[in-house]
Amino acid sequence: MVVNEKVKLAITVASLVAATILLAAEYRRRRRRKPTSSPSSCYLHSDMKPQFGFKRVLADNSYSGFKHLKKKKLEDGGGEKPSNSHPYESEITVLLESPRLDEFEFLRGEYSLEMSGSYVWVETESELKKLAETLAKEKVFAVDTEQHSLRSFLGFTALIQISTQEEDFLVDTIALHDVMSILRPVFSNPDICKVFHGADNDVIWLQRDFHIYVVNMFDTAKACEVLAKPQRSLAYLLESVCGVSTNKLLQLRSYSSMKREDWRQRPLSEEMVRYARTDAHYLLYIADSMTAELKQLGIEDSSSTDDKFSFLLEASRRSNMICLQLYTKETEDFPGNAAASSLIYRHLNGHEDNSSISLDPKFQELVRELCAWRDLMARIHDESTRYVLSDQAVIALASNQPTTPEQIHDSIAQADLSSDSSPSAVICSHLDDVHQLTQHKLGKLDVILPLVLDKCLGTEGTCPISVFNYSLLINFNTKLTTNRSTPKRRNNLKRFTRKTSRDLFVKKFSCKAPVYHNCRIYANDGRLLCYCDRRKLEWYMSRGLAKLVEEDPLAIMLLFEPKGRPEDEGNDFYIQSKKNICVGCGEGDHYLRYRIIPSCYRVHFPEHLKSHRSHDIVLLCVDCHEVAHAAAERYKKEVAKEFGIPLFVRRVLDSVECESSAGGDSEDAGVSPLHLRTAAMALLRHGNRMPSSRREELLQTVKMYYGGRDITEEDLEKALLIGMSPHERRKLERKKGVTVSVKQENSNNGSVEHSEEAPPGGDMNGEIIVVGDDSGGDAAPELNDTQCNGNILHQQNSKLSLLGHGPHGKQVVEYLLKEYGEDGVRDFCQRWRKVFVDALHPRHLPGGWDVTHSGRRDFGEFSVYNPTKKVSTG
Repeated sequence: MVVNEKVKLAITVASLVAATILLAAEYRRRRRRKPTSSPSSCYLHSDMKPQFGFKRVLADNSYSGFKHLKKKKLEDGGGEKPSNSHPYESEITVLLESPRLDEFEFLRGEYSLEMSGSYVWVETESELKKLAETLAKEKVFAVDTEQHSLRSFLGFTALIQISTQEEDFLVDTIALHDVMSILRPVFSNPDICKVFHGADNDVIWLQRDFHIYVVNMFDTAKACEVLAKPQRSLAYLLESVCGVSTNKLLQLRSYSSMKREDWRQRPLSEEMVRYARTDAHYLLYIADSMTAELKQLGIEDSSSTDDKFSFLLEASRRSNMICLQLYTKETEDFPGNAAASSLIYRHLNGHEDNSSISLDPKFQELVRELCAWRDLMARIHDESTRYVLSDQAVIALASNQPTTPEQIHDSIAQADLSSDSSPSAVICSHLDDVHQLTQHKLGKLDVILPLVLDKCLGTEGTCPISVFNYSLLINFNTKLTTNRSTPKRRNNLKRFTRKTSRDLFVKKFSCKAPVYHNCRIYANDGRLLCYCDRRKLEWYMSRGLAKLVEEDPLAIMLLFEPKGRPEDEGNDFYIQSKKNICVGCGEGDHYLRYRIIPSCYRVHFPEHLKSHRSHDIVLLCVDCHEVAHAAAERYKKEVAKEFGIPLFVRRVLDSVECESSAGGDSEDAGVSPLHLRTAAMALLRHGNRMPSSRREELLQTVKMYYGGRDITEEDLEKALLIGMSPHERRKLERKKGVTVSVKQENSNNGSVEHSEEAPPGGDMNGEIIVVGDDSGGDAAPELNDTQCNGNILHQQNSKLSLLGHGPHGKQVVEYLLKEYGEDGVRDFCQRWRKVFVDALHPRHLPGGWDVTHSGRRDFGEFSVYNPTKKVSTG
């Protein structure tokens, strides 16, 4: 017995010694990591995080509130909902008040609980559109989301799992962040039930990141509440309902620990994929089983047949109440104030025998300063506050008040011995700033934030500006430009913000991938037909219309005789490779597509002079684009003067009223389209609430459009559309719930004679062959207006915006065709090319580019633009 006790004692002592050695080694290792901060040392310069690739961020890191999707609802009184109300409140309220008893069927026929080895990974826009089409056909599907929050201030959705009865889909929301709105219609469709488990967070995350709102939900966690289950976790339901042991399923780690994984990593590990699929795959089966329990419980507990579904309806009601939640950004009187108060309170309660430190005003003041600094730095670098500086580290710094950067580093490292990344990259990059803060060299609390912000993001800032922190800088302008700021400093800041805005514009709108792939297409006799992109080659290959002849670079040979060849035009532009650089200055880091002939004219050209042409679409950097655009706007004014066709519409008058009005074509008839639109909008939104005199004034403006007659609310809605572009008009009508009917050409026809489909590239006459023109216009009915002295007698269903150059361009092209025919249009195009060349003096135009390029093309037998084809389909 004595020997055994001695052995146990020796083992215990050895263990303690080993633990002490390990802790000391770790502490020494952290002490050796002594970073030095320099004016350009911010880690973000070399550590680009995935979210910095997002073009659009709905919830940035500024102190401004979150703006929800505006879904305008015109009430009987002409008003609208509050600006930040739930856009689908009425649809959800209908579900709460009138549940659909016949829709609680989550499975069709047999269902196998075994999860197959296959799933669909969605990471491209086309794949996301296919998923949306698939889900639109379903009556129910299951959803779960994975969030990343440690390396982001507000957090972001990194993955969405969606399961139907047939397939599991994993949506890469990092790659698809900017186009996730494609899924908005299916999530907001009240006819499709979405099954979640514990959806409280998922609902607000989808709103925050994508403006996706869930309408019609069944939450299995709420069903657990109604059924009074002993546990409400998904792991419990998987084991109790599906017989799936999560520990056995995941093998390596516990089920709950997987939520803490870094879901930003790509590719996901096999274990993470299995976990993600498990979260959604079994939900439909669980929901189906639980609704059966709810129905049975209702039958057993009801005293009459009228209330036998009460338990099921209660679960449905609680689920849809979650849908009414709205995401809000947390706000407080001063950044970090709430965190500081909580820390001080907890420290007081945790140190009853040593509370003198906590009661020290200097201690409390330093805690507040550190929390404010931590909050701002987290917003600047898009990091969570706990990553920047832990609560323990804040208390350690405030208590010890170290006097050197080295001591600060050691205090943080010792406070966070359990963390693998302490001090954080933010601290290591800005260690001198923390030192100045602890030594009270930054002044009072109310001036710390603007000083730190100016140092990090100002004119000589050390940290990169992104879509997350740009608004933070702009909103702080008033604090940065205080009375102590000189005019020179204020002007420098304005210039800096303009430059920053330009840089963000480049990041958001410039082409993110090479435009020209320089793949080659050969005729069946071996002659080069054109250069094109990879997508077009894949189209021909997938339909058996060509064979691969070279792999690097890619080249194919057509198995049929094409309609046209380059020599038909006497122009070798289309058989030249093209560089992905600005044709003006040669900039290769960024570029945008630029249309040399403005779309307001080109959209009205005859089809064979405008479709599928790449000659007049070139690449320009932002600066050259600005120069070319300014020259084009000046030349538009010259064109307007030359042809006597005003560039803008001065007044607009309803054409129906004009026919019955003797003065319909007079100089003073009608009203400005801008004034008409703003008056109609104000009346629809606030008509009943505004003073009667102002309301009457606006009514007179609208009446001028309708010839002076009395108007109805329907007239106001029609007047609101005047001046809107086709895109704005469709957007408004979608918000109002009106189906927009747009006549489109049959896209199952093309210009390849041996196929009834059009390839996604160019034909032999050009590089682009997408069915439809390259102007971005739709195929809605043409504008049919009468123009006189800059006044338009407006008719409805216009495809043009009366606030832009649309009517001007249409009338110019009509004049050219009437007076000079197609030769007039060709000469007009050559004039625009000369304007472009004279403005930029481009040094990098592709070989074969020519001001005198004809631009004509012929269409194959099956082309939707073939005149005989149009007659037959009409």
